[in-house]
Amino acid sequence: MAPSVVTPVTVLTGFLGSGKTTLLNRMLADPRFADTAVIVNEFGEVAIDHLLVRHASQDIVVLPGGCICCRASGDLIRALRELHQQRSTGAVGPFKRVVIETTGLADPAPILASLIELPLLAARYSLAGVVTTVDAEHGMAALDGVPEAVKQAALADRIVITKVDRATAVDALESRLAHLNPGARIHRAVLGDVDPALLFDTGLFRPGAAPDPAGWLAAGGYRRVGDPRAPHDPRISSFAWRCLEPLEWEDLERGLETLLDLMGERVLRLKGLVNVAGEPGPRAVHAVQHALYPPARLAAWPDADRSTRIVFIGRDLEEGAIARILESFTRPSETLPRQSAWPQPHPPTKT
Repeated sequence: MAPSVVTPVTVLTGFLGSGKTTLLNRMLADPRFADTAVIVNEFGEVAIDHLLVRHASQDIVVLPGGCICCRASGDLIRALRELHQQRSTGAVGPFKRVVIETTGLADPAPILASLIELPLLAARYSLAGVVTTVDAEHGMAALDGVPEAVKQAALADRIVITKVDRATAVDALESRLAHLNPGARIHRAVLGDVDPALLFDTGLFRPGAAPDPAGWLAAGGYRRVGDPRAPHDPRISSFAWRCLEPLEWEDLERGLETLLDLMGERVLRLKGLVNVAGEPGPRAVHAVQHALYPPARLAAWPDADRSTRIVFIGRDLEEGAIARILESFTRPSETLPRQSAWPQPHPPTKT
């Protein structure tokens, strides 16, 4: 079977000891995910994680020492290039997806940005999603004391609370995670017993399936600007900006570029569906920090909601400032009066 032109990449992250490798082993043992290439990274000289997963997949690239999350490091870029070349020549099997397992102390944002910023990678790989594991026993302490753990959870598309059989305060941890990242679906697991399909087919474009813009965006979980919410982790915020009228694409694009130029270091991630005047379907937008993906045109809307909605996850990010920048650039179509309406948010899906 010929490989797809663009290969989806899932970033698997989570704090030290939170069960990333156990979850990865569970996925690789599933016959549906046998055609997966894996990039494993760990601190130290002994590739312990590699020893744990090597029996499950032949297409494994180990990056010994250092951190693949460093934007200046060429290790990750080189590994992805070599995987693509080896697949093209038949040196490795025709894998359909790539999983990058980060270190427990990793900031995943630079990995996501590299997939957007570097043309060589962007032409061959696309971000499918971020899966974050959180230890039910020690997750609260990690969120209290380790900024990387908070960021790992805030950037996730899926959160897996692990070791739930060894903890009693799982509900409180799940509630905190739901407020930290309202758009992420949260699952509970013992020894990685979560259906991998719920975790690794989370992107806008999925192998062998139709695009899923509504599930990818999950905009209904986010509050509108100014809405009161329960307290959550300091400095991290998430919200959605919405406009009901069709927009001129050039105006919004300039607004997004200006916003990222001014506040990119505070924008951990944004993704959205845009109602462009005169187009039958939405454009999907996605950015990480300063890097903005080229927009993807979708043939049709996923539901009856035709409003533009852009989800922001940020650190020290002011919702009002975001709204002012975007609204200063956007110009609603003259065919419709300006409106303002918001649906009621709903809680994240959990299993």
